[in-house]
Amino acid sequence: MTLTDRRDALRTGAAAVVAGVLTTACGAERRPGPRGPAAAPAAPAPRRFPGHPVEIASGPRGRPRVALTFHGQGDPALARSVLAEAEKGGVRVTVLAVGDWLDAHPELARRILDGGHDLGNHTQRHLDINAMDDERAYAEISACATRLRRLTGSIGSWFRPSRTRHATPAVQRAARRAGYPHVLSYDVDSLDFTSPGAAAVVRNVTGPIRNGSVVSLHFGYADTLAALPPLLADLDRRGLRAVTTTELLT
Repeated sequence: MTLTDRRDALRTGAAAVVAGVLTTACGAERRPGPRGPAAAPAAPAPRRFPGHPVEIASGPRGRPRVALTFHGQGDPALARSVLAEAEKGGVRVTVLAVGDWLDAHPELARRILDGGHDLGNHTQRHLDINAMDDERAYAEISACATRLRRLTGSIGSWFRPSRTRHATPAVQRAARRAGYPHVLSYDVDSLDFTSPGAAAVVRNVTGPIRNGSVVSLHFGYADTLAALPPLLADLDRRGLRAVTTTELLT
């Protein structure tokens, strides 16, 4: 091989190496990098329902729908089981969570939302909120709202006062100040927190329930979990569909 041939060969090899490097680099730029998990969507925010009072205890009576609402506190394993049983029956519920319960079990906020359920605020420490003045009541509501926003991107769909069925005007004002147009009450009380037995829980609900009813139930009680299958079966026989409170009023 002549000197000129050797020079040509070296130039050709160098050009090939450079082209290979450029091809690799450009290919690397075109290939998308690994993606992290998609961010969860923010939870629904509170809504104003024109024509309804500040304190809502029931929905429209002309449609065969009811709302099962759960006070979110207690054993997280029972809470998960209640949610699973509701979902097994094709039912969506409303959970009003206590703030310090969310502090202890933050994963449950997303678990509730991922099941298609409503999630709301039941104050930070579950104290007697009607015994508080405006500022203390606002502090309890806003503290729980802060937890919900941090965990879900929203202060939640609803506010329910703690240790009372009805809110005082002071609590209603505090709730509006915290961003909740309505206070959620109920017209059917299961009394499950008294642990009366599953059969009694079912009777307490199925006796007074009717179109538009909002039912008060609780996480953390074995009677509630045991009562859920026969309760859902009874609603199904009557043609009553259990939906979230938002759906009940929409």
